[in-house]
Amino acid sequence: MEPDLFTAAAEERQEKDPTGSPLAVRMRPRTLDEVVGQQHLLKPGSPLRRLVGEGASGPAGPSSVILWGPPGTGKTTLAYVVSKATNKRFVELSAITAGVKEVRAVIDGARRAVGGYGKETVLFLDEIHRFSKAQQDSLLPAVENRWVTLIAATTENPYFSVISPLLSRSLLLTLEPLTDDDVRGLLRRALTDERGLKEAVTLPEDTEGHLLRIAGGDARRALTALEAAAGAALDKGETEVTLATLEETVDRAAVKYDRDGDQHYDVASALIKSIRGSDVDAALHYLARMIEAGEDPRFIARRLMISASEDIGLADPNALPIAVAAAQAVAMIGFPEAALTLSHATIALALAPKSNAATTAIGAALDDVRKGLAGPVPPHLRDSHYKGAGKLGHGQGYVYPHDLPEGIAAQQYAPDELKERTYYAPTRHGAEARYADAVEWTREHLGRRRS
Repeated sequence: MEPDLFTAAAEERQEKDPTGSPLAVRMRPRTLDEVVGQQHLLKPGSPLRRLVGEGASGPAGPSSVILWGPPGTGKTTLAYVVSKATNKRFVELSAITAGVKEVRAVIDGARRAVGGYGKETVLFLDEIHRFSKAQQDSLLPAVENRWVTLIAATTENPYFSVISPLLSRSLLLTLEPLTDDDVRGLLRRALTDERGLKEAVTLPEDTEGHLLRIAGGDARRALTALEAAAGAALDKGETEVTLATLEETVDRAAVKYDRDGDQHYDVASALIKSIRGSDVDAALHYLARMIEAGEDPRFIARRLMISASEDIGLADPNALPIAVAAAQAVAMIGFPEAALTLSHATIALALAPKSNAATTAIGAALDDVRKGLAGPVPPHLRDSHYKGAGKLGHGQGYVYPHDLPEGIAAQQYAPDELKERTYYAPTRHGAEARYADAVEWTREHLGRRRS
């Protein structure tokens, strides 16, 4: 709602003495040039720059926008910057507490403002995905007639959570997760800025690295953790925020894990070897270390898919579909929920019966091909569909297996050099036992001898 006298007085006191506000609030950018990340949305002539009056003159006014992105990427911050930089009337609502009545009150006020003294209104609506269809419908006339310029923020996919008429009347701006460099720059600014910690503490490299892992691309989380740890350090009479102090404050131990170094590969290797060894508890431990260290969930999912074929194969034919489904789910949902999916797949793979027969089979076949054992395709198997193929003898003598009662024809399939070669040696572990029986039966009916 529009600020009353008490709200205005509180904001005035906060500007004069900001130390009573959380660090994340104090460090909010005052201009678009101070915004960390999202540079793809802040180019000259962009919708956000037009909203603050940069290049917004002429018949084409600024458009309503929907800001879509993960928590902590700057949706509220961008709206705050607009509120400070624009010469327009700025009203803020939250879809958690506001309803149709409040929306209509803002719209009526906007119409009076533009009609009475030519003042345009910018409406910031946070968490628009929480509005029902009817509540979102109430915004349409105001947006369409530009009685208000809407800035709506959401963490949910707008194509599912925002009605189509409102989407078509707005520009959808997608915010990207902040990089470690983005958050690092914000932390270092907070340490020295007059609005921040004013160089009261320093942040060693190992503590900074752990803060970045804790943040996970969320600027608000990073600043909140920094403020808590700095307060704890100062209470102890220290001017350095040590890793131990940070761990005590946020109750999260630093995981020794370098995503670009040996730990990355060592822990990933240990995860796969624990799955191969059927130690589900050890596998979950290494999975947890990777998750806690901020490993890319897609990397973990790829390793699980490889493991499903490399170490399990046909001993459990469901292993690969489970791993593939996990990878698809991880790509759609991301952390933190992706941890549940990765746990599901890791447990299933660790407890599945194991066989590397598929791995050794293709390895042996590739080895022979690389050695030059790749003779001509037998004439009866060659393509016989083109004109003249019959004159070359292609396809002649081929027996169609479906014409036989048992569905298998005793004819040569491999090149002459390899006609007695076998590659697949199935185990009798789990479901692969039936494949062992099947391969034994088919080789017998093909007249094959084991090499």
